[in-house]
Amino acid sequence: MDRTQLLLVGLPLFLFISDLFNLFTPPPQKPSSDHHHHHQPPSVIQQQPPQTLDFPTQKTAGIGAVGIGNTVSIDFCSSCSFRGTAVTMKNMLENQFPGVHVVLANYPPPLPKRLLSKVVPVFQFGVIGLVMGGEQIFPRLGFAVPPPWFYHLRANRFGTMATTWLLGNFFQSMLQSSGAFEVYCNGELVFSKLKENRFPGEIELKDLVGRRIANPRVVDGLGASSWS
Repeated sequence: MDRTQLLLVGLPLFLFISDLFNLFTPPPQKPSSDHHHHHQPPSVIQQQPPQTLDFPTQKTAGIGAVGIGNTVSIDFCSSCSFRGTAVTMKNMLENQFPGVHVVLANYPPPLPKRLLSKVVPVFQFGVIGLVMGGEQIFPRLGFAVPPPWFYHLRANRFGTMATTWLLGNFFQSMLQSSGAFEVYCNGELVFSKLKENRFPGEIELKDLVGRRIANPRVVDGLGASSWS
């Protein structure tokens, strides 16, 4: 028997013996699932109370909301550059009396001064027009020859026009200014620059307005607050 025949006979015999061995050999035990899966007791989740963010409490300046329902009017001369002072007083009152309504307004000059202030621009343009075209204007007004002062103005026309413009603006500013800084609390006058000839101090104005606001509380039996 050569090698080829031996191989053809031995291979089926080897496979047959292997099948018999596997047939009579008990199957291996399946590994327990505990070896593969480790069951851990569920962890207890501790519920923490929600944390709240502590923000600093805003402290209201002054005395709370005592200013609610009260109105302070500051009438000032806008052409006198008093607006900055009025805004400063407005901010101070709003901080000291939260809720107060502060109104800023222009205090107009008397009626005669306002009428004169309207005439000044007409005079300015009249002089400038006369200097520029006097030769045509005077004959229409009934003058055959312009007066001598016209030639003096015409000799320095640019200086005359500049002087007329600057002086006219100066007088107009004076006529439009009232010099007033009047403070009213709920319609009652608490300070007048026209009478005192000075501006009020911040502490002084705070006390004056505070007394006006506190007086109705005393009448209503609510008590008054002390002002420092």
